[in-house]
Amino acid sequence: MTAVLGGCGLSGDSDEVTLRLVAADYGDSKDNSSQRYWDELAKSYEAKHPDVHVDVTVYSWNDVDREVREMVEAGKAPDLAQIGAYSDYADKDLLYRADDVLSIPVQADFVPQLARAGQVKGVQYGLPFAASTRVLFYNKTLFGQAGVTPPKSWDDLAEAAEALEEKGVKYPYALPLGAEEAQAETMQWMLSGGGGYTDDVGTYSIDSPQNVTTFTWLKDELVGKGLTGPVAPGELDRADAFAAFANGDVGMLNGHPSLMKAASDKGVKYGMVTTPGADGESRNTLGVCDWMTAFRKNGHQEEIGDFLDFVYSDENVLGFSREYDLLPVTTSASQVMSTAQEDENLQPFLKELLLSELYPVGKTSWASVSADVKKNIGQAVAPGGSPEDVLGRIQATAMRAGSVE
Repeated sequence: MTAVLGGCGLSGDSDEVTLRLVAADYGDSKDNSSQRYWDELAKSYEAKHPDVHVDVTVYSWNDVDREVREMVEAGKAPDLAQIGAYSDYADKDLLYRADDVLSIPVQADFVPQLARAGQVKGVQYGLPFAASTRVLFYNKTLFGQAGVTPPKSWDDLAEAAEALEEKGVKYPYALPLGAEEAQAETMQWMLSGGGGYTDDVGTYSIDSPQNVTTFTWLKDELVGKGLTGPVAPGELDRADAFAAFANGDVGMLNGHPSLMKAASDKGVKYGMVTTPGADGESRNTLGVCDWMTAFRKNGHQEEIGDFLDFVYSDENVLGFSREYDLLPVTTSASQVMSTAQEDENLQPFLKELLLSELYPVGKTSWASVSADVKKNIGQAVAPGGSPEDVLGRIQATAMRAGSVE
C-alpha cells in the first residue's frame, strides 16, 4: 500500500481508503492527550475494517481551528474535523449533512438541544461531539471562614463576596472577561439576568434592557466595589481564573467540569451550586458544545459514515466523556451517566445540560460577534465604562455581520 498524498485517501489499491481526521486536544498532559485516545479508537476500528485506515492529527485548541481553515483554503480539507465551529463551512456547502453520513439511530440519539444547535437553516451539519455546562464553584474553606453560605441570587452573591473580601480573599468573585473565553462568562451572566445573545426568534439582542441591567449590576455591585480581585475583569482569562481557584485564591466563580480535577489535585475543598440569578437560581445556564464535521472534498461518504457510527457508540461516547470530564452528547449515554456511581461528580452538570442554552453557532456571523465580545466586553465593567454603550457597539457589529446571512 503506497503512501496517501494530499488527503485524497486512495492508495495503490483502490479498495483501500484512508480517512484523515483532525481533532482538538482535551488532555492536559502527554499521558492523557487526545492523540492517544484517537489512536486507540482508530486501531480498534481498523481491526474490524481492514480496508479502512484512520489517520489522526491532534492540535491544541489554540491551533486546531486555524489549522483546519488553512487546510480547507489550500484545497486539502480533511475527511473529518473535530473543532469548535462548523457554520462557515456549511454555508459554503463544504460539509456532508448529518443524514448523509449517520445512520438514523445514531442521528436520532443526539441530545435534542445539541442537535438543534448543529443546524444551519434547519439542516444539521454540525455533529455534537463534546458538551459541558457551567455551575458556580465555591471554596468551602473560604466560605466557612467568612461565615457565608452558597448564594442563590445576585444579592446573595454580592453579600458573600463582601464577606470574603473582608477576610482578605484575593478574588472574592473571579470575573474572567479577558480575551480567552469572555464570550462564555458574558453569556452566563446574560442568561442569569433573563437575557442572552439572541431573542426568542434568534435575532441578536446583545444590547437588550435585560443585558444592560445585568452588566450595570456587575459594574456597580461587584467590580466597582473591589470584589472581583486585583486583575481587571477585561484582562483576566478563564485559565488564569481557574488556576487561581485551584490555588485557593478565589471564593467563587463560574466553572465547567475540568475545574473539579484541577481543584482536587491542589487539595481545594469545593462545592457546586446552580448559577445565581437576579431573583434566585438562574433558570437557564450556558451549554457549550464542540463539533465533529464531515467534509465532502475527498468523497468517502460511506466510510466516513461507518466510522462515525462507531465513534458515537455508547461505549466510545462514555469513554471519551469520562476521560476528559465532559458530558455525553447522546441521549442513551447521558442516561447511563445519570445513574452510574462512577459519574457522580458529573451528574450536576448533566442536569444543567437539560436547561442549557448554547451560543448561536448556527449563525455564520457568530465567529465575528464572539471575537468582538472577547475584545470589548471588559470595557462594560471598567471604571468610567458604560454597559449600554459597549453592548450597543457589539450589537451594531452583530447586526452588520448578520445582515449577510
